[in-house]
Amino acid sequence: MVNLRPSRRAMMRAFAVIVGAAAVVVPATAALAAPTFKVPFPCGQVWSGQTRSDHSPANAIDFNRANDDGDPVVASASGTVDRVTDLGNTSYGKYVRIDHGGGYTTYYAHLSRFNVSVGQTVRYGQVIGYVGTTGGSTGPHLHYEQRSGGTAVKVKFNGTQALYWGTKNYTSDNGCPSGSANGTVNTSGTPLTVRSGPGTNYAPVDTVADGAAVTIACQTTGTTVDGTYGTSNIWDRIGSGRFIADAYVLTGYDGFIPGVPRC
Repeated sequence: MVNLRPSRRAMMRAFAVIVGAAAVVVPATAALAAPTFKVPFPCGQVWSGQTRSDHSPANAIDFNRANDDGDPVVASASGTVDRVTDLGNTSYGKYVRIDHGGGYTTYYAHLSRFNVSVGQTVRYGQVIGYVGTTGGSTGPHLHYEQRSGGTAVKVKFNGTQALYWGTKNYTSDNGCPSGSANGTVNTSGTPLTVRSGPGTNYAPVDTVADGAAVTIACQTTGTTVDGTYGTSNIWDRIGSGRFIADAYVLTGYDGFIPGVPRC
């Protein structure tokens, strides 16, 4: 009689082939991309951010600016508030945590008070609390963290890694308006000087004719100028490295134009 039963060794080889084939077709789980985090302060504000290797955790940033006690802190990305906690005089003190999905969270610590509650959905630029010195803090500042899977990672703003290790100034574009506006130059006949920055101390780079229409991409403050429309320290950016004094531009507004971002 012919033995049709396969040997044990043959069966094991066949099983290995099947398992190997199955392993090939199982798709790997892709890592979710991090949100586009922004500086956790209102649009246009400049804050000094410090990183140091002996910080806890080391990848956190401490933010300061002059007279910052009580200044608003905003969500650095959209998400859901999942912790609003007061640890008293220890550790983070009063802090907020926001869950951004995909395992990413942000921490905002040493707050003086809260402006959100657990379960609340927040968006970019929304005030979540105020700078303070609660917990283990020795002076007013914001302790800020970005975490992935519960582990503090090196902070990024707009996809660019913050400075490690040291101190750097960061200008917030969090919650900034995204529109532009139109204006008309009025100098009573003479061309208006275009400068490389927002002030008369910047180098002249061009001129704009009286009566010319300009598109204002953003506005900022600089040298105070007496112009056709009074005295103003507002400057309008009309192109990359191209600024003109708003005191010579008819925009329909005496101050900053609503909906136009700050430079």
